[in-house]
Amino acid sequence: MLAAVNPYLAFNGTCEAAFNFYKSVLGGEFDEIHRYKDIPGEDIPETEKEKIMHISLQLTENVWLMGADTSEAFGEATRFGDCVTLTICTTSEEETRRVFNLLSEDGKITMPLEKTYWADLYAAFTDKFGISWALNFMK
Repeated sequence: MLAAVNPYLAFNGTCEAAFNFYKSVLGGEFDEIHRYKDIPGEDIPETEKEKIMHISLQLTENVWLMGADTSEAFGEATRFGDCVTLTICTTSEEETRRVFNLLSEDGKITMPLEKTYWADLYAAFTDKFGISWALNFMK
């Protein structure tokens, strides 16, 4: 039986900043942070040592937001696109507005936060790190 599906995000050197930002907006606690320098027996380029190899932010009992920095030094850098959108379903109008205002700051809003025929409040945007988000609130 499936317990959860947890998103895993890739970044080009901004993973730590992005996850600190997501934690400040969404709450939760980091339960794992590993850097490339922590890999035993590997000769890691100096420019890559402090980058995030794996991070996980526990948001609820069964939901983690996870991520890493990719790098051309290890193969291929991340290419950002529009094939994945993370959707947050909130429990109050106030929380929806708070999350929208913080997550969309310095990003690109594709659909402003407003009432739609399918939700009491909905918004779609790309954050300042290039990640696509949607917010959905229904009373």
